[in-house]
Amino acid sequence: MTTAQPQELDVQPTPLALLLLGREADPRSERGVECPGDLPSPSDPDLVARARAAKEKLGDKVFVLGHHYQRDEVIQFADVTGDSFKLARDAAARPEAEYIVFCGVHFMAESADILTSDDQKVVLPDLAAGCSMADMATAEQVAECWDVLTEAGIAEQVVPVSYMNSSADIKAFTGKHGGTICTSSNAERALNWAFEQGEKVLFLPDQHLGRNTAVRGLGMSLEDCVVYNPHRPNGGLTAEELRAAKMILWRGHCSVHGRFSLDSVNDVRERIPGVNVLVHPECKHEVVAAADYVGSTEYIIKALEAAPAGSKWAIGTELNLVRRLANRFAAEDKEIVFLDKTVCFCSTMNRIDLPHLVWALESLAEGTLVNRIEVDKETEAFAKLALERMLALP
Repeated sequence: MTTAQPQELDVQPTPLALLLLGREADPRSERGVECPGDLPSPSDPDLVARARAAKEKLGDKVFVLGHHYQRDEVIQFADVTGDSFKLARDAAARPEAEYIVFCGVHFMAESADILTSDDQKVVLPDLAAGCSMADMATAEQVAECWDVLTEAGIAEQVVPVSYMNSSADIKAFTGKHGGTICTSSNAERALNWAFEQGEKVLFLPDQHLGRNTAVRGLGMSLEDCVVYNPHRPNGGLTAEELRAAKMILWRGHCSVHGRFSLDSVNDVRERIPGVNVLVHPECKHEVVAAADYVGSTEYIIKALEAAPAGSKWAIGTELNLVRRLANRFAAEDKEIVFLDKTVCFCSTMNRIDLPHLVWALESLAEGTLVNRIEVDKETEAFAKLALERMLALP
């Protein structure tokens, strides 16, 4: 549990279109977006100068982290960029920084709080910057799942493996039940370790990363995998199906990577002869199977860095990063396009915009701590245990 909690309001649900556009918030499902002060106008021509001034005033007291999927207007102020776990470790390596401003999403800020010292304060510029995938697995749902596994007589054989893209509560559950955390880079190592500890794995919360790693990395069949749906009785599975499975995949997915389809791959191959299709392992299995290369965000960046001049690439990951990479390598005559024809940003990541960053930095510069993300000590202890198991993976 963290201290950032939603307010109880009697409101009607916000239209989905407005949520996706990042123009509204749903107080019944989000952590809240109210700022105790005036949020700068997005049209303020002095926003960049104000951010620079506030950051300069704070000096070494602030360390700004920028996730790869972040907006260009925000990431220009990041002291380091990277994926979620790299950024959390970077924060822990800067003990002199009193404030860690995480330009990412909620679960990332939680991980940073878990790994940093008690003296450091992690700030998320907009508390509504969540993660749809992480929110697809709640502590109550996972506890109920474990009861189902217990009733099926297999809980003692199951080792939980949770993706980094999960809440602190889910990480804590994983640590408490002898499991480990994984990233998209080390998921195969994590699964190999887990199968040395038990006969089955409960993979949370992204079914696609779990399935792709099990089939492509460990040589399992699709029949070895079942999907546990928390919205159906007993996960929609019989006890026999659970006993026969090796991989019990949580029914969760990334709203960005889940949009890519086999049609996307076929279409881009027709439009761009000789194109290399490079996708993230959070994509659906049929997309991963049809791609030329599959790898984490860091893998994607390194692959494009090493790519020969004149090569053509279609990338299946978040659009901010793809566009940034296309601009970066244009001078090297590398053609880089988004895999899908439809524009697809991470809508929650994009809630961290320049006005929110300016507001957060200026508040800190004035001595006012805002939007602190703080994981309670018990949750932190078990979550850290799961993270430490990951760090100890061979």
